[in-house]
Amino acid sequence: MRQYLLSVYQPDGDAPPPQVLDPIMADLAALAEEMKAAGAWVFAVGLHPASTATVVRDRDDQVLLTDGPFTEGKEHLGGFTVINAPDLDAALAWGARMARASTLPVEVRPVA
Repeated sequence: MRQYLLSVYQPDGDAPPPQVLDPIMADLAALAEEMKAAGAWVFAVGLHPASTATVVRDRDDQVLLTDGPFTEGKEHLGGFTVINAPDLDAALAWGARMARASTLPVEVRPVA
């Protein structure tokens, strides 16, 4: 089994209202339970908005701190799940189910 990172990208801005977000969160919780039952789930985390990020750089032995995300865009990494899967096809199948449940794009990438 390999591990895969399923990264969920969400649009910048406020979260959807509860009548939209609550069913999505329920679908994601059900998917997480299915992953656990299948032995695929390793862990998952959600992240605070990209505006809370701080980028740390080393320049000539000086630490430089920059407020905000590393890249600017209309979407940001909202959270991720690490799974065990026998191959990329199986990981992509979980990624597709996560994209359907979250209604957001999901990037699937093998962990090195």
